[in-house]
This record gives sequence, structure tokens and C-alpha cells, in this order.
Amino acid sequence: MFLFRTWPELARRTQTANDTVLATATTVSLTKANDSMLSDFLKLSDRVWVLPVIHGSGDFAIEVRRVMLAQQFDCLAVPLPPSFQEHVEAAVSELPNLSLVVQPEPLSFESWQPPDSESDDELAADAFASQSGGQDELRACSYVPIDPCQPVIAALRIALQERMPRAFIDLETANFVSLAAFYPDPYPVKQVSIDRFAAALMPTVPRIPEGQPEASVVWMANRLRELERRHKRILFVCSMMDWPWVKDAYHDRREDLAENDDVEPTEIYANDPLTHLFWLGELPFITGLYEQARQSLDDDENLSIDGVKALLLATRDRYRHELKSRARKITPKTLRTFLHYVRNLCLIERRMTPDLYSLILAAKQIAGDQFAITLAEMAREYSGAGFQPATDKAGGTGTLETCPTLRMTNGVAQLPDGDVVRMKSRLPGQAIVWRSLELKPKAPKIDQDQWRQRWNPFHQCSWPEEDVAIEKFRTHVKESALAMLGADMARSEKFSTSLKDGLDIRETLRNWHTGELYVKVCPPTRGTLDCVLMFFDSPADPRDYPWRITWMAEHHDESTLALFATDFGREMVGPGIGAASYGGAMFLFPPRPIPEVWSNPQFDFTDTMEERLLAAACVYSECRHIAVLSESPPGPGWRRLAKKHGKKLIHVPIGRFSQETIQQLRIVHVLNGKQVRSYAAHFIRKA
Repeated sequence: MFLFRTWPELARRTQTANDTVLATATTVSLTKANDSMLSDFLKLSDRVWVLPVIHGSGDFAIEVRRVMLAQQFDCLAVPLPPSFQEHVEAAVSELPNLSLVVQPEPLSFESWQPPDSESDDELAADAFASQSGGQDELRACSYVPIDPCQPVIAALRIALQERMPRAFIDLETANFVSLAAFYPDPYPVKQVSIDRFAAALMPTVPRIPEGQPEASVVWMANRLRELERRHKRILFVCSMMDWPWVKDAYHDRREDLAENDDVEPTEIYANDPLTHLFWLGELPFITGLYEQARQSLDDDENLSIDGVKALLLATRDRYRHELKSRARKITPKTLRTFLHYVRNLCLIERRMTPDLYSLILAAKQIAGDQFAITLAEMAREYSGAGFQPATDKAGGTGTLETCPTLRMTNGVAQLPDGDVVRMKSRLPGQAIVWRSLELKPKAPKIDQDQWRQRWNPFHQCSWPEEDVAIEKFRTHVKESALAMLGADMARSEKFSTSLKDGLDIRETLRNWHTGELYVKVCPPTRGTLDCVLMFFDSPADPRDYPWRITWMAEHHDESTLALFATDFGREMVGPGIGAASYGGAMFLFPPRPIPEVWSNPQFDFTDTMEERLLAAACVYSECRHIAVLSESPPGPGWRRLAKKHGKKLIHVPIGRFSQETIQQLRIVHVLNGKQVRSYAAHFIRKA
């Protein structure tokens, strides 16, 4: 079971905001006039401009960069407390290395009780319960994500590079109240200016709650008044949900509702790369693409969409590399179907860009569990697209080299000392929830090693569901070969009293001048087939297919089978369950006992594995014809070998069948005894 962070179902007012923003986007030109200039709508005074953003949006981070580089400002104000300034600016200077600036909150002793009456086991159980479910009982910390796709961080990054004065003007709060909100999709900001986007969103902005959120807004408005006494052009980057109330407090000249609290010192933490997904605004892979484009001076205007395409291509490459011959064919047509599926999911959820859940769900439905798992693993990698975070940066402070590392999850983090704390972002973005999607992941390597060591080499059997599938396919190939055999004897004759096997249109048109009709005559097929050869990979490299065996049928509905395949011991999918991929196989039906094909000296004259199976088919088949399923027709050498034994080969092109079907049929699971069949379905997954 995999769990994914995703956007929740939007509230009704947020759906209205999406519709309003989309309607606004369709009424303006695709090329925004003066898109780098802030209008009077976002102006607090002659010296203060507000740039409302959606925290965690890469699209808004690009807009912030465009505005700051196109206009002249002499001060940048951000909605963070002064206690964060030193460490935040130090961490920003270390980008593209990711980090978090954490500020512990004071402990509350209201619910403290002496532990004398409880045993150590009870205390441990309570601690585990608090770690797993009771987040409200955990010690809390607030943090600032040093994320390149955070608009506030992007603004600070530019201000540091341009040596622009920075002001952290938020209220110092010992117990921070983080308010996530429901935002519309930020993609329209590429087609409409920020002031139009903000104006469309204003009717849905809820009133600021009383208490600390209101006090913080009033405090920032008053700090802006103080800044404009010293600076002539001030840019204030704040949340889309705060700026209307900052504007009201600024014009109403409200007095401060609170004073600064005594707060704990901040600290910079590195983050476990496997948990970047839980605190970055964009997918870690796409965040890495933004940094890669920044370093190589490439265009990053449409990475929110083009990044999804790059993610799919990188996932396909890794999927092929890991599964090799077991991988499904991810063709351009498959990717097109996948993207159509994603588009439909976005329309259902009233979004313009896909979230991770939509991508994983579409991958599972179109290409299977393993491709979906590979996509999920690739999406969480910050350096998955080839971008490598810097280790020795010129001009960097080297702060992150000695920083402790924490592990994040959804609103909870594990500190380096093992303590679990509740995390509250100082730059809260879109509200998130958990949504479940059932996938069967690949077993960890340590488990595979244990299963491999416990394997009993004297007990092997197949998985019945795969036996049924391959036998049905063998029957289909046999029928196709018989149909091709009968097609050689078909003829045309003039119509007399019966249409026989149907009107022959070609012959009738050829003799149109005579006025005669011609019909087809297909005589009954003469002969039968009891042997089918399937060569999925020909010519086959013996080093790729070391497992060669002859299996006898368990019952009268199965064929006697001789095959060569990959080593199932390298791919253990469960206890007593290995997975291999057919390279080629010989099917004899009705089943009969035959000597072991691969150790029989009678066939030592052959040079390849395919020739050995062909020689065995010629010896053990009781019928004159042998069906050969392969990509290319049998060569003269194979036909001479068959003629030597009085046989005739009927070639069935493998291209006549679905490549998806062929790819799935090639996978064979080997069980370490019949008792494994009772639980094998829990572990066996399709590629």
C-alpha cells in the first residue's frame, strides 16, 4: 500500500475561484502586456508595492523573479520574523542544496503528570502512540522551507544576489498558528498578470481569523509604515490570503494587537532526500529541473507542464533499465493514452495541472504497478533528472556540511536525536491530505537475499494462472498456424449454385468484362499440430538465459514444456517465489514424457538454444507440421534440419499479436513447491 500526498477536493468557494481565474485567463491575450510591471491595484502607497503569491508554487516563483529583475526596488519585505533572518539567509546562500530552518516552540506543562505510577512499558507505548497518531500531543516546531520554488525564498535569493536590503517584518510568536488554505491552480498566472489573478481570487479570500493571525497582519502593516520612512521603493511578498487584510490594516492605521514573544533560537537542518516530497512545494523532480535550468541558463517558463513530460521520460528509462526484458513496451502511443487519462483526471478534480496522485493512478491503470512505483520513486528524487546539488559552492558558507539531518513526513518530523515533533510551516501553501492507492512494491534487497538463501533446489513448480494463460496462447498460435496451412490450398471458381466460402471480390473484378461471379473455395485443413515453438528473443544470448529446464505436465490440460529463460534467482518477489522471463519454449500437446532436452547428448550437434529446441521438436513431435512463433521466418538451416526429420515449419509472425500480451506472457513465476501456491497471489505482481 502506497500513500501519496495530494490536493484535497476543493471547497466550493475554491472551485468558484478556479472558474473565475480560468474565465479571466481566456479574456486576455496570451502575451501579457507589461507583465513585469505591478499595477496600482497592488500598491499600498507611493513607496510600497505588494506582490501576493501562492506559497510553494514554482510558477509564482518565476513571476517574483521576473518582477524583481524588471523593476528597481531598494528594499524587500518578507512575512517572516526577524529571528529567522540570519539562518534563512545563510541557508538561501547554500541553494541548490535543500534545507529547513527550524525554531522549537516552548513546551507546555499544562497536561504534565508525574510518571511514578506508570511502568517503562506503558511510557513506551504512550510515546509510540503519540508518534503514530496523536500529533496534538507532540512537541511543536515551526520551520521555513528553503525551497527554490517558494516565491519568498526566490525573492530572498535575488535580493541577496542584488545586494538589496531585506526586512523580516512578521510578528515573533512563540507558538505559531499555521493556516493552510485552498488555492486555485496557479498555472493561469502564466497567461494573466498577478494583479488580475489576485483580483479574481479576492471574492473567495476568507476573513483573517482573530487572535495571532490578525495580530500578525496588523504587525506587518505597521512595519511597512516604518520601512517606507527609510526606503523609497519597497516590495512586500506575502501570501495571497493575507494581502487584502494587510492592505486594510495599512490604510486603517490600526495599532499593534500584540507584542513580540520570547522565542527559541533557530537552527538549520538538512533533510533526508527520501522525504523531500513532504515539504517541497513542487515535486522534488520538478524542483530539480528548475535548478538545472537555472544553472544551464535554459528556459524554465513552462516547467510545471514540461517537467511532467521529463518525469515520464526519465521514469520510462529507469523502468526499462531495471526490468530489462520483463518491462512493458512504453511506446509513444502508450504515453499518449497516459496523458489523456491524466487530462481527464485533472478535469474531474477541476485542475489545470496534475498532482502526484493523478500521475500515479494513471500510470497504474495504463502501464501497471511496477511503472507506477518507478514513477513515484522518480518523482521524489531531487536530482532524478541528472541535476546534482552542489557540495563545494564558490561563495557558499559551507553551513550545510555540518548540519544535522531530520526526516519529514506530513506535518511530523524526526529530529537527529530521535525525537518526533510536530512541524508547522511559516510559509503554508495548499492544504494537503492523504489518499491511498494500492500498489505491490518490489521486495527490499535484504528480504530477497534471505528468500534466495532459503530456496530448496529440489522443489519447483509453476504458477497455475500463468499456466492457463500460456496454454491459451499456445492454442491460439496453433489455430493461426492451421489457418495459414489451409490458406495455401484455397482457390477460386465460377459461381454456379453455391457461394461456397464467400464471394471472391478480387477475382470477380478481374473478370468483370465477362460478367461472371467467382467464389472462394477453402478445403478443410489437412493435418494437425502437436508441437509449438515460441522464440521471443532470437537470436538469444546464452548469458542472458542461464535457466534451462524441461517441465512435465501436471495434468492432461497442460503441455510438456522445454524452455530457456532468465535466472529466476536474481528476481525474488516473495518467499519461495522467483520471477523469470522466457527467451524461448517448446510446447508438446497432448503431454507426453520425454527425456531432458538440455542434457540429452542426442542434440549436442546444435549450436544455439533455439536449434536445440527445434531439434527436440522434430524428434518428439508426432505430426508433420511444427508451428514456429518468432519475429523473423526460419532460415534455410532450420528448414533443412526440419526436412531431415520429415517435418515442415509453419512460421507465425510474432507481430500478429499484441506486444503488451506477449510481454506479459513472457513472465514466468517459479514457486518453491506446491505449498507456495496458497499465498503466492499476495506477492506476484505484473510488470
